[in-house]
Amino acid sequence: MSNRTNEEIPKEAFDALKIAENVFGSKLVGVSLYGSAVSGGLRINSDVDVLVVVNQRLSEATRRKLIERLIPISGKIGNEKGIRYLELIVINEEDNVPWQYPPRKELVYGEWLRSEFEDGQIPEPTVDPDLAIVLAQAREHSVSLFGSDLSTILDPIPITDIQKAIEASLPELIDDIKGDERNVLLTLARMWQTMAEGTISPKDVAAQWAIPKLPKQQLEVLDIARKAYLGEYDDDWDGMEAEVMSLVSHMKEKIEAYFST
Repeated sequence: MSNRTNEEIPKEAFDALKIAENVFGSKLVGVSLYGSAVSGGLRINSDVDVLVVVNQRLSEATRRKLIERLIPISGKIGNEKGIRYLELIVINEEDNVPWQYPPRKELVYGEWLRSEFEDGQIPEPTVDPDLAIVLAQAREHSVSLFGSDLSTILDPIPITDIQKAIEASLPELIDDIKGDERNVLLTLARMWQTMAEGTISPKDVAAQWAIPKLPKQQLEVLDIARKAYLGEYDDDWDGMEAEVMSLVSHMKEKIEAYFST
């Protein structure tokens, strides 16, 4: 295991590792924990983010088997048993080394997809611009649970490709804001900081960076999202649509200003 951090490893990550070892066997190249578990600490509603690298493309049967085994170990959204939500991504090493944009993923497991999984729907492998941001983040800050450190498995990801990924994923992010206001606002703050400084920070850190750069009413809205992310505030966005969209429009404009530069 990497000695890069002494953060406690969540049980859900170890459970996912055992499943990956069982499903992939000798095809497994690496399993890494990344995200808030190793960058600032897990928050009250944080996912446990796991990246799995294999050396083959996955058949539908293998993808189905993996999903069926992950469903019981990942917490349902809103569960009161303290089981964390698992977000697990599988990539094929040969598709992503040497680096090429956009990257390709074999599978993503996330709790927002649970109802589809339970209906027997298995997502197809796909290219995903947003994955460039995830891989850059994981390559920089992760703990190896199996295999080599991600920084030795994956090539460096150029900042120009991260910027392309932000430009490509921005419209869909904003379209999906209803019911996900906190996450979208914090992600926009992180995109803004990444475009401005070339770094990928934890969401609360990015919000802290953005807040002093905002007009008073808008900074108060982003601070609500930041405090809720930290578990310091119970956020309720009903009746705040105008304030939220004002902040979204402002940060979108700031991000887009970098696209042509």
